[in-house]
Amino acid sequence: MTLSPLDDYPIHQAPEVMRHVTTSDRNFYDRYYFNAHGCSGELMMIVGIGQYPNLGVTDAFAVVRRGPVHKVVRASRELGLDRMDTAVGPFRVEVVEGLRRLRVVLEENGHGLSFDLAWEGAIPAQLEPPHYLRWQERVVFDSRRLAQTGRWTGTIVVDGERIEVTPDRWWGSRDRSWGIRPVGEPEPPGIQAKNAGTFYWLYAPMQFEDHSILCIVQEDEKGRRLLEEAVRVWPDEMRDPGSASPGTTPDPEYLGRPEYRPVYKEGTREVSTATIAFNPPGGGEPFTVRATPILPVHMMVGTGYGLEPEWKHGMYQGPDLKVQGVSYDTRKEEDAARMWGMVDAVARYEYLDGAAPTPAATGYGLFEYWALGPHPSFNGRP
Repeated sequence: MTLSPLDDYPIHQAPEVMRHVTTSDRNFYDRYYFNAHGCSGELMMIVGIGQYPNLGVTDAFAVVRRGPVHKVVRASRELGLDRMDTAVGPFRVEVVEGLRRLRVVLEENGHGLSFDLAWEGAIPAQLEPPHYLRWQERVVFDSRRLAQTGRWTGTIVVDGERIEVTPDRWWGSRDRSWGIRPVGEPEPPGIQAKNAGTFYWLYAPMQFEDHSILCIVQEDEKGRRLLEEAVRVWPDEMRDPGSASPGTTPDPEYLGRPEYRPVYKEGTREVSTATIAFNPPGGGEPFTVRATPILPVHMMVGTGYGLEPEWKHGMYQGPDLKVQGVSYDTRKEEDAARMWGMVDAVARYEYLDGAAPTPAATGYGLFEYWALGPHPSFNGRP
């Protein structure tokens, strides 16, 4: 057992040094996730940095989708003693002001993608419901997550082209999650091989000019809810002492059970459009939002989320820092065939029925979805 700099802070939660977590589950993780988009279909970028204390690994990725190009830079190193060190080679995250402002950097690395971006939350960070799932005797998910929409300032460089990022149009969302979930590298399946199960999922943090909606839906193969959340959140005027109306920010509004209705492209499970209906309890006015994905990012291609056997989250890549770049062109048949699995798309969101709380009835944000295995909505479709 070895001390680390974090042990000098009065934040211990268990009779352990801070570099060790309270479970021995190999799948314990602690991760940053960010996305950035120009409120259009021109570009979407996703960045993740994760630590896996029981595997002794930290890794990072950035993936950008621009037109037909899917470009990834990824890095991995041994975690070491200091869990406050978020750098993974050219990647790093800096917490400038907790829950409000962060800086995310990918230095020049020879693989055609770099950036230096400052994040500022547009709403107060929200703690989501716990995510717990036991499947065939094994706890598969036992995690917590905070979520926040926000805006970006800085620069992105793609293949030598410098893109100026300004908060008037470069929006996005982020989350911080930690706990137990499948981190990537396979284990002996045991009884898990008996039935692979299903994963029917929607995660939709949508941002409008003056408010945001955070929505989650997860259902099993019978259509039963495993996880859900729907809340409308307003900017926090209280954090600006010079605000003209301090103290007037409404509390987050619980929107009841969200009803998710995707429309799939013919012969696929690729969502072309979807509606999400909200029915706020206690007399709130029901309303519906239409989501239209406008640029997909296939999260499981190159990033470590699952498809490449040689690069998965938490996989030990050796004692030395490893940095790689991979790129695909979806105009090529063999590259397009790789684009499978979880999709993180930038989407346009529109209030449909006049129930927008302000004139800002159109917004943008993440539309993350996956439909794996059986589900009642497919009615025998592939």
